[in-house]
Amino acid sequence: MASHMARLRKWSRLQRLGYAAYRRYSNSSSYPNIPLSIPLPGIPKPIFAAVDGQETYETKITTLENGLHVASQNKFGQFCTVGILIKSGSRHEAKCLSGISHFLEKLAFFSTAQFGSKDEILLTLEKHGGICDCQTSRDTTMYAVSAEVKGLDTVVSLLADVVLQPRLTDEEIEMTRMAVRFELEDLNMRPDPEPLLTEMIHAAAYRENTVGLPRFCPVENVDKIDQKVLHSYLQNYYTPNRIVLAGVGIEHEQLVGCAKKYLLGITPVWGTGKPKDIDKSVAQYTGGIIKIEKDMSDVSLGPTPIPELSHIMIGLESCSFLEEDFIPFAVLNMMMGGGGSFSAGGPGKGMFTRLYLNVLNRFSFINTHTSSHRSLYSIFYHLPLFDLQVREMVEIITREFILMTGAVGEKVRIRKTGKQIWLTLFLEKASRPRIFSKLRVGKKKKKKRYLECNTVGNVKASDIKRVATKMLRSKPAVAALGDLTELPTYEHIQAALSSKDGRLPRIYRLFR
Repeated sequence: MASHMARLRKWSRLQRLGYAAYRRYSNSSSYPNIPLSIPLPGIPKPIFAAVDGQETYETKITTLENGLHVASQNKFGQFCTVGILIKSGSRHEAKCLSGISHFLEKLAFFSTAQFGSKDEILLTLEKHGGICDCQTSRDTTMYAVSAEVKGLDTVVSLLADVVLQPRLTDEEIEMTRMAVRFELEDLNMRPDPEPLLTEMIHAAAYRENTVGLPRFCPVENVDKIDQKVLHSYLQNYYTPNRIVLAGVGIEHEQLVGCAKKYLLGITPVWGTGKPKDIDKSVAQYTGGIIKIEKDMSDVSLGPTPIPELSHIMIGLESCSFLEEDFIPFAVLNMMMGGGGSFSAGGPGKGMFTRLYLNVLNRFSFINTHTSSHRSLYSIFYHLPLFDLQVREMVEIITREFILMTGAVGEKVRIRKTGKQIWLTLFLEKASRPRIFSKLRVGKKKKKKRYLECNTVGNVKASDIKRVATKMLRSKPAVAALGDLTELPTYEHIQAALSSKDGRLPRIYRLFR
């Protein structure tokens, strides 16, 4: 009874004064009075990782007896990225049908000697939490898998089977033909024509050689590519001395052991004959112009047609990443920047680059104005705009090219641009796919040595003027798409880039 009355008194006090008044606070004397700067007694001393400022994991490279290279870089984590990189791409198709690399990309991870279908491959990877992908560029073909480290043996076995033992059945090739036709139709119908313009600018800059060859399969070659053509190409370019087995997040000795087990002494499905007709040509920059007159008004996702726009790219030859001028070119590209008139990233993104300040903020009829320093070793400007301002826009581009050789700006802007480039490089070091894509023999070492000798912080205004002047000595590469009635001639564009102010030659007309 007494306990019941005590509970009632507590409840009535809680109702009258609230929960804060009922809460009882502990006496400070019951707790040890220890400041936060002193470790608590009875707790083991923590052991922290030592940071010496140097890279813990280095790239290791091993060459097997058959010439195949194994490159790896260990990285903390439960997952790894392993793949096979082959020195093969559209630039090597000079002596064969264009589009073979495009077909091989679509045929990757289909049926092999070990796996009866693509579903079996995906189920095998699913047991180790893995995903697979194949990508082809102009000079490299990459087969990659990301999975748990425990499944490394299965992953390397699967990759070796996919690369060296594909079945390439008639049914799979016919399905690939349908996929390639659909991709080509989509390429011509999508509202953003940048992939098509990129193909055109490469073809104009390196006409009919190496990186100027089409990356996508031409329509006339879709029905010509069959198993015999593919096997002939694979025999020439899928040889051990052109293959790199790369891995990120694994021990190098373990990867070398898997390579010896599954990639050494294996007879590929196309036989062991010696390679014939290997293309060893060097890229020759030619410059030129490629134009496609096209009605862009019907390229719309809805019933309302989009405004008819004209798209222009202008490029000039720059340099390779192995050359000394690569860093000044990278700083120049970052300073030029650019962007779109509307950006989903919100206001402020790219607002202080040259192309944003000098072009997008001044001319309302421009939709997008960007620059890029790509594998073509050129700087591009991509400009969707209304057709009536095509001539004026081309003059704006040529004027911006000429201004590169003028006043670069204060040292603060160059220093900020260099820090931004370094930030990009450091972010790439934390990305496993980015590290994997750069694990080619010697490439990472050369790049590291090169960056040590030519740091971004040492770039001066005189270096930027020098590389810009050197770039302007080359012939321009021009790609134009859409209504090109007012497009200046190639000779006029070349004359504007050779002038002091970048202006096009005047044209006098009696009638408009």
